[in-house]
Amino acid sequence: MKEHIFIGAAWPYANGPLHLGTLAGCLLPADIFGKFNRMAGNDVLMVSGSDEHGTPITLTAEKEGKSPKEIADRYNAQHVKNIEELGITFENFSRTSNDFHKKVVQDFFLRLYENGYIYKKSMLSPYCEHCGRFLPDRYVEGICPYCGGEARGDQCDKCGKTLDPSELIDPKCKICGNAPVMKETEHLFFKLSAFEDKLLKWLEDKNYWKDNVIKFTRNWIKGGLKDRAITRDLEWGVEVPLDGFKNKRLYVWFEAVIGYLSASKEWAEKTGEPEKWKEWWEGDAKHYYFLAKDNIPFHTIIWPAMLMGHGGLNLPYDVPANEYLTFSGEQFSKSRGVGIWIPDVLKKFDADVIRYYLSINMPEKHDTDWNWEDFVAKNNNELVGTYGNFIHRVITFTQKNFGEVPPSGELKDEDKKILEEIEKTSREVGEAIKACHFKEGIKRLIKLAQTGNQYMNENAPWKLIKEDRERCATVLHICLRIVKALAVCSAPYMPHSANKIWHMLGYEDDIEEQEWEEGIKDLKKARIEKPLPLFKKLEVGELEEKEPFSKLDLRIAKIERVREHPSADKLYVLDIDVGELGKRRIVAGIKPWYEKEQLQDRKIVIVANLKPAEIRGVRSNGMLLAADDGTPSLLLPNGEVGEQVTVEGIEPEPADVVDFKEFAKIEMKIKDGMAEYKGKILADGKGAVKPDRKVEDGSGIH
Repeated sequence: MKEHIFIGAAWPYANGPLHLGTLAGCLLPADIFGKFNRMAGNDVLMVSGSDEHGTPITLTAEKEGKSPKEIADRYNAQHVKNIEELGITFENFSRTSNDFHKKVVQDFFLRLYENGYIYKKSMLSPYCEHCGRFLPDRYVEGICPYCGGEARGDQCDKCGKTLDPSELIDPKCKICGNAPVMKETEHLFFKLSAFEDKLLKWLEDKNYWKDNVIKFTRNWIKGGLKDRAITRDLEWGVEVPLDGFKNKRLYVWFEAVIGYLSASKEWAEKTGEPEKWKEWWEGDAKHYYFLAKDNIPFHTIIWPAMLMGHGGLNLPYDVPANEYLTFSGEQFSKSRGVGIWIPDVLKKFDADVIRYYLSINMPEKHDTDWNWEDFVAKNNNELVGTYGNFIHRVITFTQKNFGEVPPSGELKDEDKKILEEIEKTSREVGEAIKACHFKEGIKRLIKLAQTGNQYMNENAPWKLIKEDRERCATVLHICLRIVKALAVCSAPYMPHSANKIWHMLGYEDDIEEQEWEEGIKDLKKARIEKPLPLFKKLEVGELEEKEPFSKLDLRIAKIERVREHPSADKLYVLDIDVGELGKRRIVAGIKPWYEKEQLQDRKIVIVANLKPAEIRGVRSNGMLLAADDGTPSLLLPNGEVGEQVTVEGIEPEPADVVDFKEFAKIEMKIKDGMAEYKGKILADGKGAVKPDRKVEDGSGIH
């Protein structure tokens, strides 16, 4: 029976390029689900957009010296382009900064306010006397009171605890590095505590949810829900539609989820049917939300509570949240610079190859790691060796010997078994996608390609063409039926290659316009087009062809604060300024050789894109460079803070993140009192970089 399916994909922040974690966590699973449901004949409304308010945007803007709107415009355009290149289909991909969204959010806010779920309350908030302003949560950094790791004012990435800035140990302003004071200010609060019983009652029949999602949600609620501030001291965001809050904006966690509703209403306006959104929001539609696990409480607790408070709108049917895609074991994060960025991988690899690897490696039940060697192996062995090879063999042989789809003669038992296998595969892939088990669906798809290769090898049409042309035609007809089924079943996963296969079979329309059941139907008589290779083999070496030094981002930094490490005798904790890259904290093992006073306010050279590391409980975001002949000597730059240190003849092409093992392979040394790499001097804009004392030639730099 035809259904109305609403699909919401979590809105990516427009403060930097999309990374593969966002693709694996929300965009790709939502798109696979949406494409299947459209082909299955359901009415689908799939929405998302750029999340353009809040501190991630303003922090990036302040770092670059631009306005928040300039940052949002830049990355929204890039996101839209990348989403199109990846073959992801939205009914509407919107923006939270547009006026339509703001109006819907303000109307939603007023409905909650009128219903008694929003109230005013004074609270203590961090205030930076040096900057002369209240600090929103991400503008405050310090030590997590629960695990001792470095944390932001809203959350600790190490232990996952949600925090308030007032809870941080040794808090500091992210902009100037000074300690804020707590100052009273008035904010608006959402009465989340009023929905504990209603939410638990609503969750009673949600046993079909993923175990991690339902357990996390129920435990969170049973732990007690606290009312949440829905305004913050910020100038960028949706204005509060009440008097007395002119200098405050609605909190991004509150207004961003309303984007699902505003994008739906905006879509209806664009189609010329302004009331059509109601079919998905006030009818019997099923609502699915796709996101990574850090977003679970916002979609299973806060958003449902807001919808309950508003009244008359559909609640989520399922929230099939994924675990994390990691890189070298660490969670992808724009704010921490950890990730593989989609614009970069799209320059090197076909979109369907990326989609395939993330589908077969999707973090549905546990975190999974992006591994380049495994990426190459799965491409070569599965996409090229099994899937692509079978399709190419069948199309090539048929086109050469028949030129069109050959007729089927009398079927043998083995032929009938293949047709049964096609029907079974189509059913199982569809059921897997419908249940949001995407990895299971694509594994079943590859199994059918393996079956096809086996059937073709056993029947050897290259022999039959000489001995029994009629039987050869039947075998190839069955093989082409497999190819057709692979095309249809792969369309949600790999739309670009599926469409190519579809056209090779002589069809002129697009595959996503077909019904799902088309995959098990017989072929029409048509000319077979000359095949083109669907995928190409990759070499591991292709992924690492850059000059190793070019991957480094060496920068001049200034030490603004020196502290002893709380749990290590030989370590300092340094707060540094890296110019356009902002302020950050690093841990340095130089305490036995340098007094605090010797380090205060001096310039150093750091590896700015080294993978962040947890060093005795303190997160180090970078590493200073020193020459070492037994006694470390800091490198002494000449240029301005934030300036790059380079080597003549090597164009800097910094990687997003460099692992320490990669860095250790890059041998920099001291020669004639200057730092060098492969005989070339390290220099900034004002000259060569030297150690701060005489160092023996040949000493390494690390």
